[in-house]
Amino acid sequence: MEWIGEIPEGWEVKRLKRVALINNSKRNYTQNQNLDAEVVFLPMEKVSENGEINQELRKRIKDVSTGFTYFDKGDIILAKITPCFENGKGAHLKNLETAFGFGSTEFHTIKALESLNSRFAFYQTKTNLFMKVGEGLMSGSAGQKRLPTNFVEDFPISLPPLSEQQAIADFLDRKTAQINSLIEKKRRLIELLQEERIAVINQAVTRGIDPSVKLKPSGVEWLGDIPEHWEVKKLKWVADLRSGESITSEDIRPEGEYPVYGGNGLRGYTFRYTHEGHFILIGRQGALCGNINYASNMFFASEHAVVVTLLKKIDLLWLGELLRTMNLNQYSLASAQPGLSVDRIKNLSIPMPPEKEMTEIKNFIQVKMVHLDSTISKIEKEIELLSEYRTALISEVVTGKVKVV
Repeated sequence: MEWIGEIPEGWEVKRLKRVALINNSKRNYTQNQNLDAEVVFLPMEKVSENGEINQELRKRIKDVSTGFTYFDKGDIILAKITPCFENGKGAHLKNLETAFGFGSTEFHTIKALESLNSRFAFYQTKTNLFMKVGEGLMSGSAGQKRLPTNFVEDFPISLPPLSEQQAIADFLDRKTAQINSLIEKKRRLIELLQEERIAVINQAVTRGIDPSVKLKPSGVEWLGDIPEHWEVKKLKWVADLRSGESITSEDIRPEGEYPVYGGNGLRGYTFRYTHEGHFILIGRQGALCGNINYASNMFFASEHAVVVTLLKKIDLLWLGELLRTMNLNQYSLASAQPGLSVDRIKNLSIPMPPEKEMTEIKNFIQVKMVHLDSTISKIEKEIELLSEYRTALISEVVTGKVKVV
């Protein structure tokens, strides 16, 4: 078959539906089953891109037996909706803690039959061929594209004898575990660097960059001590805060002359602008209200963003990072749609260093951010390369291009 190319002598090529049940509807429990018993329930977020599952969530059988995807221990589940499929969400349920379970309706299930090793089958769904061809055949509207069942059913897999499938699966278990461990360590390193980034900026904007400076109580609970020569002022005395303007979704386009910024950054483009210059934007509504972004030149600020206009000669980056440190989300008003009260934010107290020192702090932050962002970017690239190597290794081994037994 052209997709697969040459395979080792003694191997066969079969469509997956010939050696597995796809989306099998038969359930391995009867009416005598205690329907009050709890089983593992897997919503999409409980399944990782590395094939791991979080089994903490349990639900009573009678509460999930209709309207959800059924699977047995040992089955394979595979995300079918975008972007979860493209991100590789799926798992081999070899260690499922209950004999069967239920999960999101956005999973395909694969049950290996006698001539197919289920771990070998799982690795077949992780190959470049399966992922790239499947991605190309997804159908539906943008954001709701799904992997068709017939693609999974008709996918051709190269099939060695059962004993060789087992040996290949053992080899890939060892190798992918090593790669996954390396990736996890690098992700943890990124988390530590991001924590360092926050700590460095927090220290700089609230206490300055001279560790020997004398401190005094600020009188502000969240701020604690500040350098002796700094002042404390209400935010409203140094900046004007106003919500942006209303704009309909029809007026926001994928391309256009002026960017439109909402509470969480860029939303699209439009034909007119509300502001010109350099500004801080604070997210005003939603779970991410209090987020800090920056906008420059001519742009449109929507009603979901609070635009911060400087009233005094203070540094924009310094104030923006100070506001980020203040975690403005904590001041959101609880409701169905959390939101910030501009009046409440305006009356918060902030530390004020002299203008010259403010510039020094800004320069210090910029240097630190460039260094940390560069380091994080390199680690992210290393993770990307390791992921590509893992996929390439799986692809070569399960198609017999690389012999491991």
